[in-house]
Amino acid sequence: MRTGKALIGKSIFALATGVLLAGPCAAHPQARTIKISAFGALTGPVRSFGINSRAALSAASKRIDAAGGIRLADGSVGHFAITYDDDHCKPEDGMALLRAAAASDALVAIGPSCSSVAEPLYGILQHKVGDAQDAGLRIPVFTDGATKADLARLSEWAFRNSPNETDMYAALWKWVRTERPQLKTVFAGEEADFAHSHSTLQNIISKEAAANGLQLLGSVGWSINDTTFAEPAKAIDKARADVVVLSAHAQTTCGMLKQLAQQNLHPKLLVGLTSASNSETLQLCGSEAEGLLIPTSFIATTVETRAAADAVRMEGGSADLHSMAAWEILYALKSAIERSGIVPAPQTVAADRERLRETLSGLQSIPGLMGTIKRTSDRESRKPFVLVQVKHGRWEIVS
Repeated sequence: MRTGKALIGKSIFALATGVLLAGPCAAHPQARTIKISAFGALTGPVRSFGINSRAALSAASKRIDAAGGIRLADGSVGHFAITYDDDHCKPEDGMALLRAAAASDALVAIGPSCSSVAEPLYGILQHKVGDAQDAGLRIPVFTDGATKADLARLSEWAFRNSPNETDMYAALWKWVRTERPQLKTVFAGEEADFAHSHSTLQNIISKEAAANGLQLLGSVGWSINDTTFAEPAKAIDKARADVVVLSAHAQTTCGMLKQLAQQNLHPKLLVGLTSASNSETLQLCGSEAEGLLIPTSFIATTVETRAAADAVRMEGGSADLHSMAAWEILYALKSAIERSGIVPAPQTVAADRERLRETLSGLQSIPGLMGTIKRTSDRESRKPFVLVQVKHGRWEIVS
């Protein structure tokens, strides 16, 4: 599979010439290509997000094709053709890719990985449907990775399948209060220059800790691009808190954990950011991460989730809460296309996008790998989740 403009999950049923099948009595129904423009971070410190989501989309597309494709209203069968581009986790690149998608005959866009891209990107969409004075882009954008709270409300064309971290950290701190009542104080470290890390610590993790009776002693910051952590570790050492929070992604989480281990600092409990609940963290610092507690909306523990994770692995990626959100999005799009009655075609792409947007907006739930995902009026997800902890180099469910 090639990146850039390569097609993911190209159907073996697609006719290279685009010639229609011979009519309703033909042996096979007509095949139609449904174009999706996907993008995310394929380079930089969070490149694993894009790599894994690209693999999940490829795996899910193949599964959908193998099960018969998308059943369209005219009796034809649709097959997703997905391009995946690198937005470098840069707003200007993400917006350029979205403008290109809107100018093409892509039915919908999937992405981006980063909240710092999603927020300004939603800003160039039409904010309110039907506003003739708003010349914003009119293409549904269904986001898998960007997790900063409440972003989809910026545009009625924006949809997200990222987890609700307020629910997740409320449950985590309630568990700490119940299971580890002797823990009283918290000190936090964060990637201060990364939107998700900073916003989640300031607006969710810290507030939910306080709501559950823990005292926040302070915080320290570093860059997502940092590779040395001696100074932040000194601040953590000085605080002597019972609980240390690392609101960071895998690379700097592991950089900090290795620094703490080097200085022989062992907090009574480590709490991490949702995005670090993945195999990358275990690969980079499995032993140093022992005891790390994080809420997550995906872990492979059932026959179905293990099979999905294996399918993603076969496509060169890893299954985690972000990549499997992309998997769920593709299945949600399949269902919404079938329910909407649209028969996607280049000539009707504007109308098809509007009907798809209406159908997606009306969904109250979608199927998820961990159970039913509830949809909110702001086009966000309320996903099932569990608390996981690193034990003997593996993520294990603790609640």
